[in-house]
Amino acid sequence: MKKTISLILCLLMALSVFGCAAPAASEPAAEPAAPAAEPAAPAAEPAETNGGDTIYVLGPTPDHGWTAQAGTYADKKVAEINAAGKWKAVYMPASTGEEQVDQVNTILANGNAVGVVFFALEDSAKAGQEALIGADIPFISFDRIIEGPDKYAILNASGDNWQCGAGIAYWLEKNGMVPGSTLVTLIGDNGTVCTRRQEGFEQYLRGEIDYADKHTGEKCHIAAPWTQEQIDALTADYKTVCNWSADGAYGYLEQKLPEIVSKAKANDGNLFIFSMDDEMTFGMLNLIEANALDDATKADLESLNVNISAIGGMAELYAVMDGTGSQAATAAKYFDNMMSVYFSPKMMENVIGYMLDYLDGNWSYNVGDGKYEEVWIVDAANVSQYEGFAGHK
Repeated sequence: MKKTISLILCLLMALSVFGCAAPAASEPAAEPAAPAAEPAAPAAEPAETNGGDTIYVLGPTPDHGWTAQAGTYADKKVAEINAAGKWKAVYMPASTGEEQVDQVNTILANGNAVGVVFFALEDSAKAGQEALIGADIPFISFDRIIEGPDKYAILNASGDNWQCGAGIAYWLEKNGMVPGSTLVTLIGDNGTVCTRRQEGFEQYLRGEIDYADKHTGEKCHIAAPWTQEQIDALTADYKTVCNWSADGAYGYLEQKLPEIVSKAKANDGNLFIFSMDDEMTFGMLNLIEANALDDATKADLESLNVNISAIGGMAELYAVMDGTGSQAATAAKYFDNMMSVYFSPKMMENVIGYMLDYLDGNWSYNVGDGKYEEVWIVDAANVSQYEGFAGHK
């Protein structure tokens, strides 16, 4: 019976005020929020290597979380390249942007680089990218796109962060978010990943871009666009930079959640949480389970309609959504709806593959172009169809 009701509701949504509709068979697939520039004609010959033979991949130390899992995929891809024998490849893990600058200096001293795949951990890695530009070594910028050097990268590759924000705006509005609602924004950091997610969130609400869902094939357009003044008011009061950590979200919410819950209760009984990463969503769950909140706040929180987002795809969060995880009961008690935008770290393998394409002459991009992989909403209804990555600790 529940499946029948869900099917009827899904059909009704296609005709609802949220403007979601599957594209007609004759229509092209929905375009991403910020499409790459028109590709140039493919190169006729392999790229110049200047006598080098080694691809360097700069990324995070594999420990936990999304970035670390990306590092694990990178390490695996590097091993495959070395096994193939055409090129040498080296994975250079780091913990800070400054350490990555030192690694670039090592690469320049080695004098054997044919290309660098650069997953900048912090904006402070900018000097390293500038050094590559000065040495005329081609590089692909991945995930954190640093402004300035991005104009000289042979490609800027990431998941579609604008669509991450648009998808969350669509989902929150679908679940009742209106001008004047109580919203909490949990930000990873101040780099381009999160600024683009915020841009996409606001662009969707203003009606400037659609949300295109790869899973459903639907293209969603807001029926009643918001004004910038309404968006500014929505996002003004409760937001913090969590440095991509559950602990960062925990610390902020431990101080602010009683006030936030009180405001939401006095407002319309709805609380919306725009979390830009799975880890920060876990911070909210951890706080509830730690008994750091007084009983009155927890009772009021339970009485609210709480809608919370995430971005990533951690297996541990998928287990919360499918009811099998250790924190599933807590989520079911305090959250009315929960989702995570699919944003897999496995794309790091693809990006290293792009460097191989470039070196082989199989290239259709201009310097400075962007390539953004599709994203989509994963929730309790479709979580069983996707495999998450192990990352939370």
